[in-house]
Amino acid sequence: MESLFELYFKLLKTTNRSFQRSMMDKIHWQHRLIGITGARGVGKTTLLLQYLSKRLDKDRNSSLYVSLDHIWFSKNTLLDLADQFSKSGGKVLVLDEVHKYANWSREIKNIYDFYPELQIIFTGSSLLEILNSAADLSRRAVLYSLRGLSFREFLNYDQGCDLPIYGLDTILNQHQEIADEIVSQVKPLQFWNDYLNHGYYPFYKEFGELYHQQILAVVNLILEVELPMLRKVDVAYIPKIKQLLAIIADSVPFTPNISKLSEKIGINRATLLTYLHFLEESGLIYGLHQNNEGISLLQKPEKIYLNNPNLAFALGTNVDIGNIRETFFLNQVSINHKLNLPPNSDFQIDKNWIIEVGGKNKKSNPTCDYYAIDQIETGIHNKIPLWLFGFLY
Repeated sequence: MESLFELYFKLLKTTNRSFQRSMMDKIHWQHRLIGITGARGVGKTTLLLQYLSKRLDKDRNSSLYVSLDHIWFSKNTLLDLADQFSKSGGKVLVLDEVHKYANWSREIKNIYDFYPELQIIFTGSSLLEILNSAADLSRRAVLYSLRGLSFREFLNYDQGCDLPIYGLDTILNQHQEIADEIVSQVKPLQFWNDYLNHGYYPFYKEFGELYHQQILAVVNLILEVELPMLRKVDVAYIPKIKQLLAIIADSVPFTPNISKLSEKIGINRATLLTYLHFLEESGLIYGLHQNNEGISLLQKPEKIYLNNPNLAFALGTNVDIGNIRETFFLNQVSINHKLNLPPNSDFQIDKNWIIEVGGKNKKSNPTCDYYAIDQIETGIHNKIPLWLFGFLY
């Protein structure tokens, strides 16, 4: 186990502590069993190492971070680790990449029951496996979902700002005052296109010009490794799923005609809808429905978007500015609110406000409550700067 501690301390030394995600303050760290979900690359490992670094001042050996793909687990079990760690005085055990360890859910449940002195925090880069196994821990674990950087977090990370979060009600009712305050500190539109192109995943600083290639590598890993391993998708069908994603990416917001699409790709309707569900679980697409209640696996969405604007640029599609605007709005607002597709507009939030997204020359719509307008620094009346919806988390 000494090698695991050695690697843990080495990782702590290289962890960037200058920028902290807003999720850090939302997690109730006192719970004995915490699960953090999130798509690949959104920063789960950094978040945990930042949290653990605060504990070193108290007791250097009371916490331990391990990734479950470490070779140590080829000859040892999670229970072995928990037993040795507990006997050495350990208190906080962080388990990363849990989906790479067979029967992780069962063993974590046993550790929780048999070692009450230990706090366990687990993460998985695969949303699919967390969703698969969390049911076994549902009565014990508190689950959190980490997204990519919001526009607010991007500005704080990239420009060293300290801009606060604003609630949706506050933005809708006080957007002029809020925008004036933000603009007095930073010019949001100066960095707007950078964020839409390469600001969602925190690893953009690490990969620079290779950022989009890294996103494609993540997408391929999800499709080629995780879907077959975690959703038992026949590898022979992976090219068809890639084809499906390419069709969606090339025409988002995509209004699916399931019959024509299934015929084009060569799979039946039920299988197609199942694959769409898997892509959404994986954090690659977002399905928008007219009604969010009682949505079943085999219910087709009315519109399909990519999960975030960076994916559109990385997939090399015919990027449409209208789609990018709507994708940004959906991605940022959906973290804390339910969105559905109203009859004659773009989005309805929490079955309440109807909002249209567009450019400065957006035509008025009598059914619309608010407009999220691109390329304006400050708004007026019910016209709100689109970028301001990036301050919700």
